[in-house]
Amino acid sequence: MTSAKVMIVGAGPGAPDLLTLRAARAIEQAEVLVWTDSLVNPQIAALAPEGCERIRTSTLTLEEVMAVVLERAAAGQQVVRLHDGDPCLYGALQEQVCRLADAGLAVEVVPGLSAYQATAAALGSELTIPGLVQTIVLSRAGGRTGVPEKESLSHLAALQASLCLYLSARHVEEVQAELLRHYPAETPVAIGYRVSWPEQWLTVVPLSAMAAVSREKQLIRTTLYVVSPALQPPGEARSKLYSASHNHLFRGGAD
Repeated sequence: MTSAKVMIVGAGPGAPDLLTLRAARAIEQAEVLVWTDSLVNPQIAALAPEGCERIRTSTLTLEEVMAVVLERAAAGQQVVRLHDGDPCLYGALQEQVCRLADAGLAVEVVPGLSAYQATAAALGSELTIPGLVQTIVLSRAGGRTGVPEKESLSHLAALQASLCLYLSARHVEEVQAELLRHYPAETPVAIGYRVSWPEQWLTVVPLSAMAAVSREKQLIRTTLYVVSPALQPPGEARSKLYSASHNHLFRGGAD
């Protein structure tokens, strides 16, 4: 391997102040910034130094993106590949890491806050409520690329967990129909568009209205759905971890 290192950095959901410190430092030290301009807030790309070469990827194929990254890194430049959200989620990370490794280039991946976390925070909601739901599922509608049969929406929805659906707005009618086979019609659904951006739009509707509201707002991209009974928890729900009657390593409980 050469001494050159490529950094694959998560830009988070959109707001510059939701970047991790490590991500911000990487961008500020970049000599070449290869960024997903269709999804990453331009204010984040603007954190790169004045002399940094900025390459937009919205019109490029993955092969073209990797050709640029490999060329600049092989020349000894500090390359930052800037993804929206967390590069470990729907970011073609594995393909990029493999190609960089084949070229003898070291890679550092910097995680980013994901949209489902930003959405829950914006709502002031917890997605894991004691006695109600303890599992969070991150997935997407099948669409053109499909999903493995064992991970089909019908299988995931049967869990009735907190289900966070990315890349699904174009298929919202089919998604709603499938979800209604497993969740009650009144199950709350958070619909978030560009969460944490200045133009953020975020609402909670019953599952039965999910498709109609999405079409009314003409949502087809940068939209996240969070389907969860946790968005309307019963008033008596309480974490046992913080209960006075619960013993654990750092605190004795009541007798």
